[in-house]
Amino acid sequence: MLGPFRGTLPTFGGLLWKRSWRMSPDQKSRLRKRMQVVDKNIEVLYESLKIQGQETTGHPKLDYLMHTFPKENEMSATDKYTTFNKNSKNYRKSVHHVPKWTKLSFRENPKYF
Repeated sequence: MLGPFRGTLPTFGGLLWKRSWRMSPDQKSRLRKRMQVVDKNIEVLYESLKIQGQETTGHPKLDYLMHTFPKENEMSATDKYTTFNKNSKNYRKSVHHVPKWTKLSFRENPKYF
């Protein structure tokens, strides 16, 4: 059929998006390594402030990151690779479907999700 309503590949079937529906093992390993680097940087910053003699209690965000922010090895696989999304079927969405997912931290989710 010719004209403005002719069929295209997406309307005839097939993938509309080139994004995979699940993360590859390589993506998962790079994500874990990024999380480990963040954990190491938090520890180095905390220890360097201790060595300089500054009080770490004066930095509430740093205290929060050091003591209550979950570390990569403490997190479950569900928390590592998915994030809360109120519009999804089970309220979880794969991390790689979030825009700029390599630049964000997904370690905090609502309780019981």
